[in-house]
Formats: sequence, C-alpha cells, structure tokens
Amino acid sequence: MNFLSAEAISKSFSEKWLFKNISLGIAQGQKVAMVGANGAGKSTLLKVLTGEIPPDEGTVSMRKDIIPGFLTQQPSVDDKVTVKEVLFDSSNEKAAAVRAYEECLLNPDTSADTMQAALEQMELMKAWDYESKVKEVIGKLGVPDLNKTFGQLSGGQRKRIFLAQVLLREPDIIVMDEPTNHLDIEAIEWLETYLSSQLITLIMVTHDRYFLDNVANQIIELDRGKLYTYNGNYAYFLEKKAAREEILKAEVSKAKNLLKKELEWMRRQPKARGTKAKYRVEAFEELKERASQSLKKDKMELDIHESRQGGKILELEHLNKSFPNLVLIKDFSYVFKKGDRIGVVGKNGVGKSTFLSLLTGKVQPDSGGIYPGQTTKIGYFTQEAQNLNEKNRVIDEVKEIAEFITLSDGAQISASRFLELFLFPVAMQYSPVNKLSGGEKKRLQLLKVLVTNPNFLILDEPTNDLDIETLNVLEDFLEKFSGCLLLVSHDRYFMDHLVDHLFVFEGNGVIRDYYGNYTDYREEQDARATAKPTSGTSTSKPEDAPKQELSKPKPTYKEKLALEQLEKEIPVLEQKKEALAQAMQAAGEDHQKLLDLAAESEKLVAQLDAKTLAWLELSDKG
Repeated sequence: MNFLSAEAISKSFSEKWLFKNISLGIAQGQKVAMVGANGAGKSTLLKVLTGEIPPDEGTVSMRKDIIPGFLTQQPSVDDKVTVKEVLFDSSNEKAAAVRAYEECLLNPDTSADTMQAALEQMELMKAWDYESKVKEVIGKLGVPDLNKTFGQLSGGQRKRIFLAQVLLREPDIIVMDEPTNHLDIEAIEWLETYLSSQLITLIMVTHDRYFLDNVANQIIELDRGKLYTYNGNYAYFLEKKAAREEILKAEVSKAKNLLKKELEWMRRQPKARGTKAKYRVEAFEELKERASQSLKKDKMELDIHESRQGGKILELEHLNKSFPNLVLIKDFSYVFKKGDRIGVVGKNGVGKSTFLSLLTGKVQPDSGGIYPGQTTKIGYFTQEAQNLNEKNRVIDEVKEIAEFITLSDGAQISASRFLELFLFPVAMQYSPVNKLSGGEKKRLQLLKVLVTNPNFLILDEPTNDLDIETLNVLEDFLEKFSGCLLLVSHDRYFMDHLVDHLFVFEGNGVIRDYYGNYTDYREEQDARATAKPTSGTSTSKPEDAPKQELSKPKPTYKEKLALEQLEKEIPVLEQKKEALAQAMQAAGEDHQKLLDLAAESEKLVAQLDAKTLAWLELSDKG
C-alpha cells in the first residue's frame, strides 16, 4: 500500500499548465528523487503533494496512520520564536514526552501519579534514547544555540533548523525540496548516510548529483508537464532518458508522416461525414496531437569575451582576519597563477565567505596585503541575490551594465539577445525580477557577472537552485574558461570536475593548501582516520609520501579478547536496562524510589552506549 498517492492531478499557473493529469504513488521504503528543468513545476508539485496548495484537478491522499515530515524551500516562522521552540514544537510527541519526564525529575514536588504518567508516556513513545539522537542531529547539521531567536539567524541557519526539526520528528515519510542547500559538505555526507540507512520513505527535489546517486533508488522526471519514472540511480536515468527521447523523436516523425496522409483524406471528405468515418476523425485528432509535440529543448548558452590577463594576477601576503572570540584567517599567503582552479572547503562558519569578501574588497583584513594585477578583472557570484534589484525589469538589470555584450569571437550582441541565450525569452525580459523563480534569479545573477568580461571568477555556491541541465552547461563553460577560478560549493560532483587543488579551512584561522580535488581529499582523510599510527624514525610528512593502498588494520590478540568480553557484557547490560524499566513501572507511587531508579537507569544507558561504541570499533577490525 502506498504511503502517498496522487491521482490524475493537474496544476496551472498564469494560464499555463505546469503538469496535467499525472499520477504517482510512493510506497514504504521508496526513496524517490524528482528532477527537471527550472520552472518545470517540481516545487509546485511537492507543495501539492504536501497539501500546501490544492491541485486544480485530481486528488492527493496520504495514509492516516503515518507521521509525515515536510521541508519546503522557504519555510517561515516569527522572528521572536527560539530555535528550541521550533525544534521541539507541539507536533513532536516524542520530544514532548522527554520534556515532561525531565521536568518531573527536576521538580521535587512532582506527584507519583504525574511521574508514573511521564514514565508510561516515555515507554509508549520509545523515547529513552531520544536525547542522544537530538545531540547527533543538531551537532551534525550545525544548529546554533538553542536559545537564539530566529531574528538573529541567517537564511542558511534557518534552513538547517527546519531540516533538523523534520528529522527529529522521526517521520515515516519525508518530502524535501533541495535539502542540501546551505549545508556544508560534511553535513551533506552525514545526511546522505542517515537517509540511506534509515527505514524512511522519501521524495525529494535535489540537483546534487552525488547526493541523488547515493540516496535515491528511483528517479522521476517532470518534463513538459508529464512524469517519467526510472527505477535506478542517476547514471541509469541518463541512459534511459536518452533512449526515451530517441524513441519519442521516432514516434513524432512517424506521426507526422502519417498525418500528411490523413490530412489528405480529411480534405477529400465532404463536410457531412457519415457515422462510419467518425472513428477515423477522432483518430486523426489524436494523431495530430502526437505529431504536434514540441521536441525543442531550450539550452542555456554561455559565451563571453575574457579580458586579457597579465603576468601578475593576485597576491596575498600574511593575511589576518578575526572577530571577537573567532579567528578566521591567520597569516595566510598565496600567489595566484594563470589557470589556477581552486576549490574552497570547510565547515560552515570557518571563514570561507569572509575570505572571498576579502579578495573582492568588500571586507578589509586586520593586517596583511591583497595586491591584484593591473589587468585582473574579478567577477564575483555571491550566495544571496544582493546584486539584483527586485523592482527592476529583467532587461534593465543587464542594461545598467551594458547595452551590448562582447562574445568570445569579438562579435557584439544586444542585451536582449544575450538574455535569450540565458533562457530569458523576450516576454520574460520585461517582467520584474521579483516574479522570477529561485533558479531564474540565479541565472540572472550569473549573467550579470559574465557581462563584465572577467578573467578571474569567484563563485560562492553557484549551484544552489540551478537544474541539472543548467549545471552541465555551466560546468562545460568553466572547464573551457582560461582565467583563474576560485569556487566555494557544497556540490561535490561540481567541485570534483572543475578544481585541481583546494584551500581547506580547518578552523582557528588555519588554511591548508591541498593539491587534488575533493574526492582525493576525502579519501586521504578517511585513510588517515583508519590507519594505525606507526613508530619510526622517518620525518617525511604524510602528504609528501607516495600514495598507497591502505589495508584495514587487523585486530590484535588483546583486541580480540576485549571484543569477546564486550559481546558477553552488552547482553547482560541490556537485560539490566529492561529490568530497571520494569521496576520503574512497578514502583507505583514511591516517588523517591522512582528518582533512584531513574538515576541508575541513566548511568546504565551511558555505560551501555560506551561499550556498544567500543564493540563497533573493534568489530570493524575483525
């Protein structure tokens, strides 16, 4: 039985059908990723599925006995509400049970009946291990101080809090729109593991290709108002999509040839046709519809003239930048060379965006120097749409910079024609910016950066809200771009294909210059984490040593004995835990005994967690 079903649903927008008469069902355990071009209606379809907006036609139903969790692109909440109030709102029954139980423990005047009710609710909700899950989720997602109000938070911090809220509800089905936006790479990798390992039913919109490949077991594509299903990963989807489009071309071509013959028949017949020909007239209309399908797919074209670049590009000398109680950059120097393609990685809040702002002059260093070459022309693409005036028309945003744009071959085209290359048709060019979708605003931002003909591109999270086809075009352009590229992105696929070394922000102002792409860096980190330290006289640094295949360290004799001992102790502790739970239920109105048993239970759970962790580490070596 499906957890979520949609039957023959349709939705239009501004007299245009986004999708019409589509159906889908999401069964338990399915992890579905939805893909499609910007403006195809993916986010709208998710909103229809969650009940945020009604369909124009058709019905959506969800099983009544399941817990849903919804993460939309732009959730909203009052600025005065605290992080804690959002994470543990009234709809989270498990969190409410934990909170009531803790209040009983802290209040010495708690009655035995109240304590008994709290204990029974904890058992009913299976909430004894919930606190450890809360710590894991908010820690991995980088949720800020729980007592902060939403008015004090950035857009990225708010998105992470709403994601944590959804996960802490422990829903049976999750509907997510771009869950990786505003997460750092480490958080994305944790979320990947969490979603793929849990018995969660999931439907999501994502353009992160590694995330899509590692989490989804089915892909649905929204294309020209229709849904197409692919039971496999992203590579399988690309293969079958290409085959489907070839079949569609052949079908349309065949329909067009047949239509010519049928059209001649229709013209030869008298106006008052007999009933025997009625079926053929109806078949003609169906054939006409098939033959009229548009196979044209608009594709963004990136073509700009690059300003000439001299010998000196950009030099950084002993840069330092800090804020009260936070050191972001400490004594960093680097001389940029022609053709540098550098990725910037690190956790949220360690100074990546500040570093970019230093290079572009938006922020001044505390000390040190930034010396650009005379011919260096920086194009800076930011996370937020700061360089867009929401009240302007789209074409005015470009004309403010230039009426005519020079292409790579020296030819000049008008601002309107350049907008068409970026998939902004003439009708859209005279619409206000605030009517554009998130992906369309990103395209307009990118266009405004490229209009200036830069030879040094600094891109801060350029992949957010762009569809996969647009990302492929952007990748192709950046691969051919001969100037310098400095890239901050949580999209590991995008990063791997475009950079050949990294600035790794390790915290406390330390920036490590690592030669290799992101996958190289992660493999090295994983190898270091699992490698057993060895004693020796060698003084060579790990990064200077030749890369070797690192075998899994085998357990020692003592470790084997310890593992056997743990396998005996853990079941005993589990039995004690169960006995304590039963004793707490039997304690009845003995308030003091309940408090003593609760304290003993907490110690036992901590001991059990420690031994389980030790067992996991040792068993991994076996």
